[in-house]
This record gives sequence, structure tokens and C-alpha cells, in this order.
Amino acid sequence: MKRSKKYLEVSKKIDSDKAYPIDKAIKLVKETNLSKFDGSVETHIKLGIDPKKSEQQVRGAITLPNGTGKTKIIAAFVAPDKEKEAKEAGADIIGGEDLIADIKKSGKIEFEVALASPDMMPKLAVIAKILGPRGLMPSPKNETITTNIKKTINELKQGKINFKNDDTANIHQIIGKVSFDEQKLIENYKAFMEALTKAKPSSAKGIYLKNISISSTMGPGVKVEI
Repeated sequence: MKRSKKYLEVSKKIDSDKAYPIDKAIKLVKETNLSKFDGSVETHIKLGIDPKKSEQQVRGAITLPNGTGKTKIIAAFVAPDKEKEAKEAGADIIGGEDLIADIKKSGKIEFEVALASPDMMPKLAVIAKILGPRGLMPSPKNETITTNIKKTINELKQGKINFKNDDTANIHQIIGKVSFDEQKLIENYKAFMEALTKAKPSSAKGIYLKNISISSTMGPGVKVEI
């Protein structure tokens, strides 16, 4: 990939062979940010798991102490008597069997996170192959199957994130915005890493956290001490 002159210039501030303490790494990410808009700060982690084994899948949920700076589009799959509660809590897309039928027919997904009441889960089975590959299927592990619709939506709006490894044993997660002050980004990073460490599968042997880097949306990566 051909990099811009500006990208190559700011990259000189980073020693690619060195892993930095998180406070220094955050500082470098802010200094090497290239976007004119308020970009995200992302963490990228290589895990010591076998992603082909179901028992070694890593997933979890956590509410970051300072939010992500981004509000996700939330879909609530609920029965008609819960639709008012979901709407008042701030869900963007609300529905039950009709919404499921629409998604089954069109295959279109216009939301970034989905939650469901327990009674809706059997009905979601018909679109599991649409939601599943996108990481959008509600599950107990990421706390998106809930009887407390209002509380769950509020948590998601306030910065609750769901994380899951990809097919290459990596996790990519937004931990805030470049405009956040350094301390808030450090707090978010530490909270996320604590949750990720707790999510280690018991069957995963050897080194769990193999490599960690952070970057802004368009900036160079900075290795972080493990």
C-alpha cells in the first residue's frame, strides 16, 4: 500500500520495534492523527487462540467508563407490549415478527447492535444466518438477551460495547475519539483490556495476548506494552 507523504512523516515519531507504555502510546496516537474529522481511537489485539474451535471463541461486553464517543444504531426485537418501552429508551429500530420477516425477505441490516427479549429468540432463528456472520445475533454472553429492555438500551447508548474475535484471532475495538483527553482514553483502554483478559477461554493454552497496537482511524499503529 502506498502511503501519503504526511503519513510517512508522522510515522517517524514512532519506533516500530518498540512497545510503549499505554500513556505514551495514547500520546503518540493523538500526535500522529491525520484525519481532519474527529477520528476514532482503535485497539487491535492478536490473540493466542484457535478461532476455528468454538470453545476458544472470545466474546464479551463492557460499558466503557467514558463511552466511545459514537452512538450506535440499536434494533430491539420485542413483543408489541414492549415496543413503547423500547422506543422511550431510545431504540432506533423496533419490531417483532414483522421486523424479522422484513429482514428475512430483504437481507438488509440497518443497525449496528441488536437486542431481544427472551420470548423473541426462537423467532429470530429464521434470520440467524443473516445476523450471525455480522456478529449481530443477540446472546447471553454479550448481554443482549434481556428482560430489562430500558436498562440494556441505556447501557448501549452510554458506551456499552460487545467484542468478539474475528476469523484470524484478532479483535478490533474502538475505545474512544481522538478528541478525548488522554486520561479518558487510558481509562477506557484499561477497562476494555480487563474485560478481554477475563474473557480468556479456559481451553486456550500458551500466551493469550500476543500483540497489542492502537491507532487513530487514519494514523499509524503504535505497539503497546503487554
